[in-house]
Amino acid sequence: MTTNSIPKERFWTRNGVFSLTLLVLTAILSVLMLVLPLSAGTNGNQLALGDVADQDILAPYALSFQSEVLTEIRQQEAASNVPPQYTQPDPNIARQQLNHLRDVLDYIDSVRADDYATQDQKFDDLEAIQSIQLQPENINLLISMSSNEWQTIRLEANRILEQVMRSAIQENQLGAIRDGISNQVSLSLQTDKQMLVVDLVSAFITPNSWYSEELTEEMRQAARIAVAPVVQSYLAGESIVPRGHVITNSDVEALEQFGLMQPEITWKDAIEKIAIVVINFVFVSLYFTQRPDLRQNSTSQLLMAILFLIFLFIARTIIPGHTIIPYLLPVAAFGMLIAALVSSRAAIILSVALAILSAFEMPNSLELTLYYLFTSAFGILLLRNISRVLTFFWAGLGVAASGAVVLIAFRIADPTLDMLGLLQLLAAVGFNGIASASLTVILQYLLAQILGLTTTLQLMEISRPDHPLLKDILRNAPGTYQHSLQIANLAEQAAERIGANSQLTRVGALYHDAGKLRYPIYFIENQVPGSRNPHDDLPPIESARIIIQHVADGVELVKKYRLPKKIQDFVREHHGTMLTRYQYANAVKEHEGDAQAIDKSLFTYPGPKPQSRETGLLMLADGVEARARAERPDNQEAIRTLIKEVVNQRLSSGQLNETDLTLKDIEEIIDSFTTTLRGVYHPRIEYPKIDDATVISPRRLIEEDGGESR
Repeated sequence: MTTNSIPKERFWTRNGVFSLTLLVLTAILSVLMLVLPLSAGTNGNQLALGDVADQDILAPYALSFQSEVLTEIRQQEAASNVPPQYTQPDPNIARQQLNHLRDVLDYIDSVRADDYATQDQKFDDLEAIQSIQLQPENINLLISMSSNEWQTIRLEANRILEQVMRSAIQENQLGAIRDGISNQVSLSLQTDKQMLVVDLVSAFITPNSWYSEELTEEMRQAARIAVAPVVQSYLAGESIVPRGHVITNSDVEALEQFGLMQPEITWKDAIEKIAIVVINFVFVSLYFTQRPDLRQNSTSQLLMAILFLIFLFIARTIIPGHTIIPYLLPVAAFGMLIAALVSSRAAIILSVALAILSAFEMPNSLELTLYYLFTSAFGILLLRNISRVLTFFWAGLGVAASGAVVLIAFRIADPTLDMLGLLQLLAAVGFNGIASASLTVILQYLLAQILGLTTTLQLMEISRPDHPLLKDILRNAPGTYQHSLQIANLAEQAAERIGANSQLTRVGALYHDAGKLRYPIYFIENQVPGSRNPHDDLPPIESARIIIQHVADGVELVKKYRLPKKIQDFVREHHGTMLTRYQYANAVKEHEGDAQAIDKSLFTYPGPKPQSRETGLLMLADGVEARARAERPDNQEAIRTLIKEVVNQRLSSGQLNETDLTLKDIEEIIDSFTTTLRGVYHPRIEYPKIDDATVISPRRLIEEDGGESR
C-alpha cells in the first residue's frame, strides 16, 4: 500500500527500461517504414513478389553477394533435418523405480512368510498389490515356490530392472522395451519363472528421457549456423528475371542488390523522416511519463506498439499511387481498439502520431492527416463509455460523418473533381466508418481472448443474471448469491469513490465466491436457520480445508466457464493469505491453548495477497459485509467502528501491501462503506400491535410507516 496518490516510479526500473526500449524500437521501425519504399507505387521497378515479369531484366554489371534468402532456405532445410532431441536418462527415476520394485518384493516376502494365512488369503493379498497386475498363475507360482527359487527370482528382477533403466527410455519406446524384457531374463530359469520375472519388472519400467524443445532448438540452431552463406553471382548482361517468370523472394533480393527495386534515398530524405518521427515520439513519451499505470503494464505497452506499427505499415504500403483506397483505410480502428482495450487518452495521443506519420509526404498529405485525425478522435470519444454493442455503431457513424465533413471541406471547391468522384469518395468514407467499427469489435474480442485482457463488453456480458454460472450459484447456493450481490453493491460504490474500475470490481464480486458451489451447505449463508452446522461434526483441520478449498474450486469454475483472467484474480486474492480464524481458534482450544502444536499453514488461505486496488477493495468489502451480517450494527457510529476494525485488521496483517491503495483511498472506502451499510442497517420503527380492542385508521398506519405500506 502506498501513502501517496500515485507512487513516483523511478525511471531506471525494469518497467522504465522496458518502456524506453519499446519506445525507441517502435520509433526506429517507424523511421524505416517512412524511409523505405514499402509500396510498389514508389519503386523504380513496378515488380513485386508474386508478379509475373513482362520483360527480361538483365544485370547491368557483374555482381556477387551473399544471398540471405537462399542462405535462409538452406538453414531451414538443415534445421528441419535435425531429429528430435531427448534428455539424458534420469538416474533418480531409475533409483525410484528400483525402490518401488524392492518394496513390492519385500511385501511379497512378507506374504509368503505369513504362516498364519491360508493359501486363499495369500492369493488375495498378492492379487491386491496396486503397483503390478500379477496373473493368477504367477500368484500361485509365487506362493508355491521354494525360498531359494524366490530369491533367484528376486535377484533376477532387480538385475533386469536396473539394467533396463540405465538406458534412455522414451515414451514412444515404452511398449517395445517391455516386449523385449523376456530376451534379457536368464535362460537358466524355467519358462513359467521367466514369465513371472517379466511380470514383476514390466510394471516398473517407465520413461526416464523426455523430448527437449530446448535441446532440439539448440541442435537446430547449430545446424543453421553450420550452413555456409550462399553466394549468388551474376555476370554483366546475365538475366536476373526472365520474361514470364514469377517473382520469388530471391529475385526480389537480387533486384534490390542491383538497385532495381527501390529509388535512391538521400541523406536529406532520411533526416526529414527521422525528424518527424522524433517529434511525434517525444510527444507520445511526454504523455506516458504522466501515466505510470500504463508504464507498469508491459502487455498493454506491447499491444499498443504492435498495433501502431501494423497500422502504420499498412498505411505506408497502401496509400501511395491510389485515389480512393486512402479513404477506405480504417485508420480510426487503431484508436478505437486502444480505447476499448487500454485507455481513451492513450488512444487519442497515439492516433495523432499515427495520422501524421501515415500521411507524411503523401499526395494530399494535409487532407489525409486531418481526415485520419478527426475520424480517429470522433471514434474514440464516442467509445468512451462502452455500454453495449450499439455504442460501436454510433462510433462508426461518427467516423463516417467526421470523415465526410473533412472531405467536403477540402474537395467541394476543387474544380478538377466532378460529382461522381465526390460521391465515390463519400462512399469510401461511409465504408471506412463501417469497417472501423466492425474491425474494432472483432479485434477487441480476439485480442482480449489472446492476451487475457478484460473489456467492458465482456464484463457486461458475464454480469447478466442469466449467465450459466450465476444461475448455478442462485439455484444451488442462494445465500452465496445474495451475499455476492451485497458485496458487489458495497464494493462498486467504493470503487467509484476512489476512481478504481467499478464495473470490474462489481463483476469480480459477483463471482468471487463461486467455489462455494461445491459444498454450499458448509457456508453459513446457505444454511437453513436453526439447522445444525455441519462444521460442528468436523475436526478443525478438515473444516478449514473445506473452507479454504472454495478458492481453488472457484478458480476451477471460472476457468471452466472461460471467464477473463482478471475475474480469476478476484477469486484467488479475495482472502489473500489470511487465517480461517474460527477453525484455528478451535484447533488451539483442542490442544489446550498450545498454538505451537498447530500447523498454522493448514488454516491459511493460499493467496496471493490482493495485487490491485479492485481486488483489495473486494477483500475489504467481503470482510465488512460478513462482519456486519453477523453483528447487525444499529447506528452509523457502530457501522463505522465495525468497518474500521475490519480495515485495520487487513492493514496490520499486510494483506494490502501489494496493492496501490493509498491512505486517502482507505478513508474514502470507509466513508463509502459506511454510507452504503447505513442504508442496509438503518433503524426500523416498531410497528404497533393490533388486537381486537385497538383500531387504527389506514391513513394513520401509512403515516407511521413512513410511506412504506404504499
